[in-house]
Amino acid sequence: MAITFEVVHKDIAGRVGKLRVNDRIVRTPALLPVVNPHLPLVTPREMQEMGVEALITNAYIFRRSAEYRDRALAEGLHSVLDFDGVVMTDSGSFQLSVYGEVEVSNRDTLEFQQAIGSDIVVPLDIPTPSDASRERAARELAVTMDRIREAQQLFPDANLAGPVQGGIFTDLREEAGRAVRDLNFTFAPIGAVVPLMENYRYRDLVKVVLAAKRGLSPATAVHLFGAGHPSMFALAVAMGCDLFDSAAYALFAREGRYITPHGSFKIDELAELPCSCRVCRSMTADELRTSGDRERLLALHNLYVTLAEIARIRQAIQDGTLWELVDERCRSHPRLLDGYRELLAHASTLARDDPVSKRRFFYRGSETCRRTEVLRFREVIPRIPLGDRVLVSFDGREVPGFDTVLNFKPPFGPYPAELAETFPIGQSEVPEWDDDMVRSGCAGIRALMKAHPEKRFVVLCGEAWARLVSEEVPDAEVVS
Repeated sequence: MAITFEVVHKDIAGRVGKLRVNDRIVRTPALLPVVNPHLPLVTPREMQEMGVEALITNAYIFRRSAEYRDRALAEGLHSVLDFDGVVMTDSGSFQLSVYGEVEVSNRDTLEFQQAIGSDIVVPLDIPTPSDASRERAARELAVTMDRIREAQQLFPDANLAGPVQGGIFTDLREEAGRAVRDLNFTFAPIGAVVPLMENYRYRDLVKVVLAAKRGLSPATAVHLFGAGHPSMFALAVAMGCDLFDSAAYALFAREGRYITPHGSFKIDELAELPCSCRVCRSMTADELRTSGDRERLLALHNLYVTLAEIARIRQAIQDGTLWELVDERCRSHPRLLDGYRELLAHASTLARDDPVSKRRFFYRGSETCRRTEVLRFREVIPRIPLGDRVLVSFDGREVPGFDTVLNFKPPFGPYPAELAETFPIGQSEVPEWDDDMVRSGCAGIRALMKAHPEKRFVVLCGEAWARLVSEEVPDAEVVS
């Protein structure tokens, strides 16, 4: 297969990379706008001029279209769509999820996708609904894997995607990921997650994606099928998703909805247009609302905003500030915050691939205490060489009679003065100390004490913190 994936920058599990498909390169994370040839609110050529490097269209729609089927077979997708980038095709699984059946076989859709010149071909996987039983999910996963293997046997040289299914059952998702990995796929969409997003089940979404990622190879480019709204892109990228496809820009426009990075609004309720795209800077909210071209203008705005969010995420990964962007976006909705907290529950696993040094660390609330940088610092604390008598000083004061004096910075914990300029101590900004961050720092003291049970530890802190420290570090002497 002529699909390769090169990772250039990393933060958390997010990757800035280069997806090479034949002789075309797509920067990731990337958005693949969904294109319906019958409803071209924004043309593929316009998308390309906006910076879109890849898009997705539905092979099932082309196959059944009297207007486009023969043209696609004769001219190829790129010519029909007037698009020079990567074109991925869905097999008809979306229609399968909506209608329960499609009038096409796995072999038929694979042959058609090949015939019309699709750059990335998808087998006819079965999108198991989120309310399905485990028995059904396992049965449908087996069918999906059979179809993936059939696709490899029929078209060994095709640029095939290996969809990961399994419903909401994490063991099945992990099993599917391993199976796709063992078949040497370098491109793997995670499917049947749209109902989770539509119902704001972001906690379940995180569990499903991370389970699939556990099974997949780290070298695999991961596509999250149907992830449409920019408010959740940062969370998905932090989980390790590299590509997204979305029809939200058009669907929301038809409903009169105006997308922002932190939610969407009904255009009829807006007095101002809080966006700097060319649509919003060329007219007022009243003019957009009453325009005869309102639907198209809204679609353009929605796509501009979505693409800008992808660019913002790529920059955050390069800056090492993805956690802060995730924190900001996930506070736009309580259910997104649920997803964020679930992601933090897996921070110890995410820390294995997270860079050891970054540009900065900003404290943004209690969730910050559970980030990968804090956990990693706590893991290296036991390596600090200590004398027999150890003082942990909250304000930097030294007291005679101690062999080792350590400073204290929450949410990390104790550190020697020699590390004051290194990451994360030297590059972290915290507001006035609160209970949560000090408790987190005390966990660092406990980690150090556990590694050195033979040492005597004294914590020097102000009266304001003495009681909390005594509760959190009961085996240390607390002096105020």
